[in-house]
Amino acid sequence: MDIEDLRTFVEVADAGGVSPAARRLGISKSMVSRRLIRLEEALGIQLLARTTRGAGLTEAGGTFRDYAARICTEIDIARETIVPDGDLRGRLRVAVPLTSGPLHFAPVLAEMARHHPQLQIHAEYSDRFVDLIADGFDCAIRVGALRDSNLIARRVGQIYGKLVASPDYIRIHGSPEKPDEIAAHQALIGAEAWRFMDGEKVVTVQPQGRFSSDNGAALASAAAAGLGIAWLPDCVTHEYLTSGALVPVMTRFPLPVGGVYVVRPPSPHPARKVRILSEFLIEAFQRNPHL
Repeated sequence: MDIEDLRTFVEVADAGGVSPAARRLGISKSMVSRRLIRLEEALGIQLLARTTRGAGLTEAGGTFRDYAARICTEIDIARETIVPDGDLRGRLRVAVPLTSGPLHFAPVLAEMARHHPQLQIHAEYSDRFVDLIADGFDCAIRVGALRDSNLIARRVGQIYGKLVASPDYIRIHGSPEKPDEIAAHQALIGAEAWRFMDGEKVVTVQPQGRFSSDNGAALASAAAAGLGIAWLPDCVTHEYLTSGALVPVMTRFPLPVGGVYVVRPPSPHPARKVRILSEFLIEAFQRNPHL
């Protein structure tokens, strides 16, 4: 079996069809089809059920996909191990938060691609919590508190936040001065709990409100429209604060400093491309602490 045939099969399985896989790989659909046929002939079994809507995995294909992905990863690691200083090759598939990713992390990924022209970077932007292993990602950039998992995380920067509201909201409803006063206000809910620093102590508040979203940009827009108070990172509210559309609230109780992490599946030999992405992000935060 050819390693490129295996890579192509994994891409088709993850993308859900020949056409999107061809776009990701930058090759023709006919080339993708030839590689799939060649792989199925080598195995003597059908991996994909082709329909007018795309290509779905057969039972055998679903089982084989995980093995094929691990083989491709191990080959990449082996190549990087014996040629540690060479140009990065292959593909880096990274999950990036939609709220802050396009503005703040996309330039870092573009810089990495410019320095490593043989590397294919596939960034998927979403605020949903992706399963790196099940969804076939090499790594993810995550912001804030990490969930308990067996993933390996490397901190690459830190992020600051504020409680914010529009001047109109404050004029009509007033401004909370202490965390326990938040219950009397409309909260724009993104996180289940809000945390504040009272000296060295962390105070947790359960916000209540009629507007919620898993996207920080949507919450900032709602706050600017006067719908309530939002608990948001500075990278989301910076322009609103500069223009005066939002103002800081309850500044005597700052938000805890959050972390920015690159997380990856557990492996004794981390892929060099993931390590280099981490280094690019660390350098970016050092150049611009307010990233």
